Amino acid sequence: MQRWRGLEHLPGGWGRCVATIGVFDGVHRGHQGLIARAVELAQQRSVPSVVVTFDPHPSEVVRPGSHPAQLTTLRRKAELVEELGVDVFCVLPFTPELSRVPADEFVHEILVDRLHAAAVVVGENFRFGHRAQGDVELLSQLGHRFGFVAEGAKLLTSATNGEITFSSTYIRACVDAGDVVAAEAALGRPHRLEGIVVRGDGRGRELGFPTANLSTPRYTAIPADGVYACRFTLLGSHGQRSLNAAVSVGTNPTFSGRERRVEAFVLDVAEDFYGQRVGLDFVARLRDMERFDTVEGLLEQMHADVARAREVLA
Repeated sequence: MQRWRGLEHLPGGWGRCVATIGVFDGVHRGHQGLIARAVELAQQRSVPSVVVTFDPHPSEVVRPGSHPAQLTTLRRKAELVEELGVDVFCVLPFTPELSRVPADEFVHEILVDRLHAAAVVVGENFRFGHRAQGDVELLSQLGHRFGFVAEGAKLLTSATNGEITFSSTYIRACVDAGDVVAAEAALGRPHRLEGIVVRGDGRGRELGFPTANLSTPRYTAIPADGVYACRFTLLGSHGQRSLNAAVSVGTNPTFSGRERRVEAFVLDVAEDFYGQRVGLDFVARLRDMERFDTVEGLLEQMHADVARAREVLA
């Protein structure tokens, strides 16, 4: 898969393509359906499929300070898109200037002049252009004018509860509540945090539970305070290695902590992961964060947490 930053350096001889456009935060099951449809149409036409996304998040540019919690880093988003068989992952820098481009000009400049789209697939609630004035109906009208087909796909709902629409907003709410099982159902995989292992205060090692402290990017969607069973994956350049872990999210109230941390106790491995890039896939929530009156009480609970994590991840 090719990865582009902007459209200034399109390959020479670029022909037609099928494009799908969106923020695609989380690349959840609804997004996967859109992207799969774009790939299908591209294969039917024997042209490349292109996913067009934005960085930074448009809301942060339009309304500074309103950036939503981020379900996936840009790197992770690209990896997930590539797994879906896409040919090109195109990131448009979202600037104040781009935010002011009228809807019809956006279509003409990006989809027609640059990408030469033969078809465009979007969600039925897709909005675009200055002040989000463009919608699927306008996109379809512009498609008739400029020679491309526009499809507005229906939003995906839960098979068990048709009132739940799978969306990035819904998944953020699940993660914020610590409901990682519901988040997984909508994502089609466990919610993942990615970051670098940094030095902590060493208290876990003193207690016999050395932890890998994860430093995450700004805006990361971190689950509610509590203890979780997770897959701990080393994301080095020489392949990935997956381990099991019991993970604490919170301020460590037993020791009157104030800084919110993500600390992973990796099961059955005595290694120092300092400086490594890792992913934490949240499989299950084991309990709420608690304050214990004694260190002995905390240790007893930690042993129980590890046993429960081992059982869940077996």
